[in-house]
Amino acid sequence: MKIVYMGTPDFSVGPLKALIEAGHEISLVVCQPDRPKGRSKEPSPCPVKECALEYGLKIFQPERIKRAEAVEELKKYPADVFVVAAFGQILSKEILDMPRFGCLNIHASLLPQYRGAAPIQYAVINGDEKSGVTIMQMDEGIDTGDILLQREVAIDADETGGSLFDKLSVLGSELITEALSALETGSLSPVKQDGSKATHVGMLTKEDGRINWFRSAQEIERLIRGTDPWPGAYTSLHSKVLKIWKAEVVDAEEDKGAQGMVVGVDKDSFLVACGRGVLKIKELQIEGRKRMSCADFLRGVRIETGEHLG
Repeated sequence: MKIVYMGTPDFSVGPLKALIEAGHEISLVVCQPDRPKGRSKEPSPCPVKECALEYGLKIFQPERIKRAEAVEELKKYPADVFVVAAFGQILSKEILDMPRFGCLNIHASLLPQYRGAAPIQYAVINGDEKSGVTIMQMDEGIDTGDILLQREVAIDADETGGSLFDKLSVLGSELITEALSALETGSLSPVKQDGSKATHVGMLTKEDGRINWFRSAQEIERLIRGTDPWPGAYTSLHSKVLKIWKAEVVDAEEDKGAQGMVVGVDKDSFLVACGRGVLKIKELQIEGRKRMSCADFLRGVRIETGEHLG
């Protein structure tokens, strides 16, 4: 099939490669404009652009896909279908109606659960037992279109936002090729979403990673995993930002009434009281230093029982 592919982050790279390897013709790749990155703040291409360059594909980077000039550019590339995977912009009805088979979206949740921008992270943060990928026929709503294919995966006890991201990218690659094959043969059976069961999640911000020690140890441990690798769960120690990368709930129910207080220290870890339960800190990163084990950290920084984080 002739495809216009729209995507931006790492999640979108696997499906693009899968479509190319399946023999589909990618007539155009649409992604976000280059953005400043790193300390130099030099404009850098997104992962999908890098992939498109590697394969010698035509690239279009509109600042706003809905603008008339962008729509006219898209019309130059007739396609059977547009495939969208975490593109980052909303398509107008005019664009949705362009291809013969419409626009298909690869969404990283089991719709109608987690419509919106950060379904992967919130599945971990909220303690879900499973996640998955939905191939959806796009309409004018945000993740409201008919479900074409859906498959689930288990969320492991030590799952992070990053590891689930990788799992779902692989699954999305498999499902979109399967969906396009079924689309060609007319064997897809669209299923309308049950809007009464819909949940919505917005885009994560840096502030979402701030640890509130009044929450339970279980909730904070899930936040730590869900916000890894970005924005990272953080607090403060000795007036510096302290990111916590790995932690373990050691007593889920104990209530010490001293939220954020260090209640135990040994050579390999330290314990912090939460709103309910106690958290053992195992891997962290103090401002200006690299990520390291708590054991290595404690060899260079003195922490005493009774100190407070945050």
